[in-house]
Amino acid sequence: MTTEPTHLADLTATRLTAGYAAGEFSPVEAARAVLERAEAAQSATNCFTRIDADEALAGARESEERWRAGEPAGPLDGVPVTVKDLILTRGAPTLRGSRTVRAEGPWDEDAPSVARLRESGAVFVGKTTTPEFGWKGVTDSPRHGVTGNPYDPDRTAGGSSGGSAAAVASGAGPLSLGTDGGGSVRIPASFCGIFALKATYGRVPLYPASPFGTLAHVGPMTRDAADAALAMDVICGPDWRDWSQLGPAAGSFRAELAGPVSGLRVAYSPSLGWKVPIAPEVAAAVRGAVDTLAGLGASVEEIDPGIADPVEAFHTLWFSGAARVVQHLDDADRALLDPGLQEICAQGARYSALDYLAAVDTRMALGQAMGRFHSAYDLLVTPTVPITAFEAGAEVPSGSGHTRWTGWTPFTYPFNLTQQPAATLPCGVDGDGLPIGVQLVGARHADALVLRAAHALYEAGTAQIPAPPTPAGS
Repeated sequence: MTTEPTHLADLTATRLTAGYAAGEFSPVEAARAVLERAEAAQSATNCFTRIDADEALAGARESEERWRAGEPAGPLDGVPVTVKDLILTRGAPTLRGSRTVRAEGPWDEDAPSVARLRESGAVFVGKTTTPEFGWKGVTDSPRHGVTGNPYDPDRTAGGSSGGSAAAVASGAGPLSLGTDGGGSVRIPASFCGIFALKATYGRVPLYPASPFGTLAHVGPMTRDAADAALAMDVICGPDWRDWSQLGPAAGSFRAELAGPVSGLRVAYSPSLGWKVPIAPEVAAAVRGAVDTLAGLGASVEEIDPGIADPVEAFHTLWFSGAARVVQHLDDADRALLDPGLQEICAQGARYSALDYLAAVDTRMALGQAMGRFHSAYDLLVTPTVPITAFEAGAEVPSGSGHTRWTGWTPFTYPFNLTQQPAATLPCGVDGDGLPIGVQLVGARHADALVLRAAHALYEAGTAQIPAPPTPAGS
């Protein structure tokens, strides 16, 4: 049995709100602890674009009054949160990692997920780093520099929600909002040893609509699955600005955590059937998580879903979206862009409408194939990423032979194409002490089931890995 953390910055959102209700500590005390940790994490990993202590403490004081009166605004009242710097946040610039975005704003609107957090009384600590316009699976940008990994700042935090993952792992708030267009909450969560969920497309309303179209999702990044379920109960609230949002969820995600794992039909696919080199320590740790599911009563079969790698279709859709992002820029601004982003934008601009529609056809066939697969299996389990964190500041590991980030993330982007819910949780560490992630994928709309299985793995101890070093100065 593990010992419960005692430092307020290390507590989950669920534990914080229970402590507020019992009068053990206050939202102001928690905010001060988290702000101290945020400053230290920023010095160690460069995970923030903005830390707003005044706003956080003001919000914490208001929360404290509500808890004293026994009238919390919602399930996350007083919980310190951070927001990826691609998501609109009222009163704070959303710079998107780009020197082409003007900081003066106005910044007078919350994205739907941020608005729901604010209504629930969450305490906003700051904005977290992203690569420019979220274009790649690591986090560095011309505007804000390189974000390191809390376990080793010389390694990448992953991306594109790398700042959020590093912040949560470092204790700079138990919850962050990230975005995921090809693995962007799952990749950094795997590298940084935390939980993340890419929900079914449309389950969490998104506004403004992403230029990457229906590949892009908003998702919670947390210390465990229970906190993610708590967050989902809040951020899935309806918002008319997203015309593609789904209808109300069937019930509480948090309440669904108590359901059984016994009897679930689990497909374990070590590599999706593709010729992907998997680090041996990753393969062994993921196999261990699968064995735990079997020990909990799930029916496990090692089987591949029988799909081909859709990377070319993904590139067509992703690179076209990138070209659309920068379409309005003049030559002077284009020269300010990340060189890798310039390359994929040029490629994306060369695709024709027929190329794009052919990629859509591939996407639809993939979705149909996975729908058929999930008629036989409740969950698909894979490694989240076939490797652990590599050198910071590089798009691909040195010596890998890959040219783009998609070369080392083959298990994440397929499920953006299919819009399925997919989560990652830690399942071990490698010989360097770097986290390893296991990915759980469900059928479309099976978000609660994915969270339930992940929670069961947390309860069984699968995710008990060493914490990263506490940042100096906290």
